[in-house]
Amino acid sequence: MEINAVMPDQSIRRYAQGTTIASIAASISPSLGKNAIAGKIDGKLVDLNHPIAQDCQLEIIVTDSKEGLAIYRHSTAHIMAQAIKRLYGNEAVKLGIGPVVSDGFYYDIDIEKPLSTDDLAAIEEEMVNIIREDLPIERHEISREEATSLFERQEEPLKLELIDGLPSDSVITFYEQGEFIDLCRGPHLPSTGRVKAFKLLSVAGAYWRGNADNQMLQRIYGTAFPKKSELEQHLHLLEEAKKRDHRKLGKELGLFMFAEDAPGMPFYLPNGMILRNELEQFERELHREREYREVRTPLMMNNVLWEQSGHYDHYKDNMYFTQVDETKYALKPMNCPGHMLIFKNSFHSYRELPIRLAEYGQVHRHEASGALGGMMRVRTFCQDDAHLFVLPEQIEDEIKRVIALIDYMYKVFGFEYSVELSTRPDDSMGSDELWQQAEASLQQVLDDTGLPYRINEGDGAFYGPKIDFHIHDALKRSWQCGTVQLDFQMPEKFDLSYIGADNQKHRPVVIHRAVYGSIDRFIGILTEHYAGSFPLWLAPAQAKLLTISDNEIEYALEVKKQLEAAGIRVQADIRSEKLGFKVREAQLEKVPYLLVLGRSERESGRLSVRSRGEDRLLTMSVPDLIEQLLSEIRAKTS
Repeated sequence: MEINAVMPDQSIRRYAQGTTIASIAASISPSLGKNAIAGKIDGKLVDLNHPIAQDCQLEIIVTDSKEGLAIYRHSTAHIMAQAIKRLYGNEAVKLGIGPVVSDGFYYDIDIEKPLSTDDLAAIEEEMVNIIREDLPIERHEISREEATSLFERQEEPLKLELIDGLPSDSVITFYEQGEFIDLCRGPHLPSTGRVKAFKLLSVAGAYWRGNADNQMLQRIYGTAFPKKSELEQHLHLLEEAKKRDHRKLGKELGLFMFAEDAPGMPFYLPNGMILRNELEQFERELHREREYREVRTPLMMNNVLWEQSGHYDHYKDNMYFTQVDETKYALKPMNCPGHMLIFKNSFHSYRELPIRLAEYGQVHRHEASGALGGMMRVRTFCQDDAHLFVLPEQIEDEIKRVIALIDYMYKVFGFEYSVELSTRPDDSMGSDELWQQAEASLQQVLDDTGLPYRINEGDGAFYGPKIDFHIHDALKRSWQCGTVQLDFQMPEKFDLSYIGADNQKHRPVVIHRAVYGSIDRFIGILTEHYAGSFPLWLAPAQAKLLTISDNEIEYALEVKKQLEAAGIRVQADIRSEKLGFKVREAQLEKVPYLLVLGRSERESGRLSVRSRGEDRLLTMSVPDLIEQLLSEIRAKTS
């Protein structure tokens, strides 16, 4: 009996029933047969040796695809677990889970011996042995009773807990490679020998299943690539990322600090405050040109407000509460309810809309201590929120204006970005009709602008769908920052209205919008993106005067006054140190312009100017330098 396999290009191929994915790949071309590692039947991933039983949509999965790389890394995680078992013994090692993550994989294990990075080399060596053995990786489907019996014999309590938590109708499978057996859905590589390049990276503690009430396990992180050159490039980027770590640079450059007295809550130092103020001022000017009005709402409000908005039901586990005069209050996790109250504070005519309210609002969200990470994951941060109250017919034009603003601002920083349209989540509120209308409006805007985007099913806000902007930094890492959200729900919940042309009350529509997102996180991203070498307009110190001898101190201080009067941030190093020492120190501080003053500069009334990254000195007059710096600052070149 023959079956029809419909390929991604809609061509139809006929094969004998029971033909495997591997045989089909080889029949299409030798190179595909060589590169295939799995298949997808009617959208479901299956192993390469899976037989096709009936007519289907068929896709061959190769190693260098996104799904193929995930399978490749998942199999490498199993090889790592097998190597650990071999080295330390079955009785000593109990397996947790070993999933794929964004840039690699990890495996959680229960082992009494504390592992460190020093142990990784031995584990890697044993992994190489397993790869050389080229062990077949075989899938087995078993009943719940058989699975329980198997892992009882294996003495794997964590696996038994996983089995116990599976739904009653689950298909239970395990994979076997040599002496190693693991509970797993798969699919996997056909054999261990298919792994070509991998590296174990670190060891950390992790609570079983992410629950702090559970036992602490040891988590070994690694990564794997189909080619050695790709692994080497990735490792290079990891080393570069360490050098650019915003926590390290933030300390060295005096930008921000953290203290045990306020975990997850950044303290801004003078240099960091300059950076933050410049970012806010840049956006404020763009807001002014686009007719936004800035507001400020309280940090703490009655919990009834959060119940009314729906935030309490969706975020209560991540909110901070307090009692005031026997009334429950909450620190705000978001700014939107406050803006609803401001809009409702007065009557509005349709002629006033759109009304654009903007706020640099400090919000608080409880994050587990283990999840905190510098400026990237904090418990309090400032959002550059704006809420646009619009007529239904203004929705698409206003969203296009917001997208244009986001595009302009990201280009100033040198960021490329990608776009996602996030649709209705499971915990949404509101009618099907309004959600369909909101999603259609956002999709229409994206189609009209010509921006490429992908659909992110079910990841919208609980009150409406959204467009998310993911910026890509100098190391090609992706960060979700900007967002545009369309909301028909909040106006209903807060009974917002305007008087229409017919003199009747009508509901406005709300567009939620952020460009930086969290300003604190954006500063962390920028610090790593620029490796601390901020462009002139953002740099805390834009120029530094370096005297060669004490005879130039008076001249240096006079030049400093002239530069400061022009609005340029300048420091003067008038210490009795050698010039080479001063230059090296200023370079470590990543100051954009070094201004050297010696006898000839003092006598001629000029300056020797060295720009960051340049070795040559240019001689300039003070007015010419001021003009050049101000021109560069106004241009906001990155």
